[in-house]
Amino acid sequence: MNVAGTIEMREKAPRRILVTVTISGAVFSQGFDGTVGWSNDPQNGVREQSGPELAETRRDADFYHPLDMHTLYSKFKVTGTENVGEHPTYVMEATPSEGGDPDKLYFAVDTGLLVRAISQHHSPEGVDSIEEDFSDYRAVDGIKIPFVIHQKSAQMEFTIIIGEVHHNVALDDAQFSKPAAQ
Repeated sequence: MNVAGTIEMREKAPRRILVTVTISGAVFSQGFDGTVGWSNDPQNGVREQSGPELAETRRDADFYHPLDMHTLYSKFKVTGTENVGEHPTYVMEATPSEGGDPDKLYFAVDTGLLVRAISQHHSPEGVDSIEEDFSDYRAVDGIKIPFVIHQKSAQMEFTIIIGEVHHNVALDDAQFSKPAAQ
């Protein structure tokens, strides 16, 4: 569709996340306050998540996701090697602890960094397979972060270019709570 927008993501340990996407004046947000997962968009309004959608949001909200993979996933299986762009990778299937189809994770052989993830995304409209490619890793306060994330599904394709990352910002727990219906 060749449109541009902004994404702001706030995370707080141990399990809080708020993502706000603004595209052409339309605002889409999704959050998890440690217990309740919710989304708010122009089509569906404010709604509470449940089932597989809530499980995905809870997993995404884990601030220590790379360190907690052993609890977020119940089974790991290395399925081989494959090139992702110029990166030879180890391919791993990771089955979510709450069940469902495994995520497919591609780790660069030379750095160990995640360069691709293929997972299921649940929404009111159904289930989509999402492929995410991670690149342009930079160290911010000693932590490697991908500054370019390319996502594609059957319905859309877009690239996220991160402009700034700030760590240890004071965040009020209330901002992660489900907003009142409008």
